[in-house]
Amino acid sequence: METRAGGVVVHHVEHGSGRPVLVLHGAGVDHREAEACFEPALGGVPGLRRIYPDLPGAGRTPAPAALRCADDVLAALLGFADAVTGGDAYLLAGHSAGAYYAAAMAARNPRRVAGLALVCPLTPSPREVPGHRVVAGTGELGDEGFRSYFVVQTPEMLDRYERHVAPAAALEDRAAAERIGARWKLTPDGAPPYPGPAVVVAGRLDSTVGYAAAVDLAARHPHASLAVADDAGHALPHEQPELLRALLIEWLARVERAR
Repeated sequence: METRAGGVVVHHVEHGSGRPVLVLHGAGVDHREAEACFEPALGGVPGLRRIYPDLPGAGRTPAPAALRCADDVLAALLGFADAVTGGDAYLLAGHSAGAYYAAAMAARNPRRVAGLALVCPLTPSPREVPGHRVVAGTGELGDEGFRSYFVVQTPEMLDRYERHVAPAAALEDRAAAERIGARWKLTPDGAPPYPGPAVVVAGRLDSTVGYAAAVDLAARHPHASLAVADDAGHALPHEQPELLRALLIEWLARVERAR
């Protein structure tokens, strides 16, 4: 499916019907990774319309030259959310850079966002980022992309990487990624953190963004649950799927109680 948001035509896939849930993927991939990781949890909950967009410059969503920084991408995503939900309140989830945008979207439109889930969130000030360490496997499987991303390096994880992560590389607009990546920090607008039901999930072995800044992020959200998972890195949604499912189900229950 395609939805126009300002000057960007956003490609996305949808499953189910009911309250909208927007799930934003991270950098260097497309909707297929988010779909593979979140759909096993969200797909089992009735009454949810799960929406997985390709972010600008990823997958089948182009990044026009007018998109020059993270602020421009954020504006496009806010426009997409308005267009695809028809003004209804929606739930918002994201992984990595997708979580960075999701947190900003929720802060800017808290009345429109019914709940916020941030998984391995990118933050503007990461700290205490650990070195990469493999906890399962020989460290010799797969390519460098797999070995630097996963800390659980088993044949099962390699299969997930090759099916849901690696194929996006051929579709990435690298020029757009470099252009936007050069100005990837969002401009602070003074909006307070999102006040509604939230969950923040981090991997203790995340060598991309670390987990310490995620702890800080959870502390700033007044109704956020926090989980820091051992034996998981930035690929936590792949490496700890049952934990992620349990945390999302608990989050959805809090969202429902808050209605």
